[in-house]
Amino acid sequence: MPSSKHAPRAASAIDAHVGTRIRLRRKSLKMSQEQLGDQLGITFQQVQKYERGTNRVGASRLWGISKVLEVPVQFFYDGLPDSVEKEGGEPAQPPEIYQFINSSDGVALATAVTQIQNRAVRRQILELARSLAAQENAK
Repeated sequence: MPSSKHAPRAASAIDAHVGTRIRLRRKSLKMSQEQLGDQLGITFQQVQKYERGTNRVGASRLWGISKVLEVPVQFFYDGLPDSVEKEGGEPAQPPEIYQFINSSDGVALATAVTQIQNRAVRRQILELARSLAAQENAK
């Protein structure tokens, strides 16, 4: 059997983004990794690997995840910047953004804010956060 010139594709910044979105939606539904895995016919460890972006999520698996989590497939790509990676393959988003989104505070904040229907109120929350961050940076 001839060997391939190409190594298997490693997970990328896109895989990390998709994984983060899977985790965000799963947590907002108060669903455990085990529950998601059971519904997909996979282990919770595999769900962990998807959420961390360690393993790539195939198209058919992403379709199944979208059905279980009751969102369109596009949901997992929302917020993905046009320029996903910089030179050298580094994520365009700073890692602290992904760390925060994956934290319990990040999930709780995102869940609470998405429940606010009024766009103007959501914008005020954003402006408040920016103002508080500016005060912290000025110290």
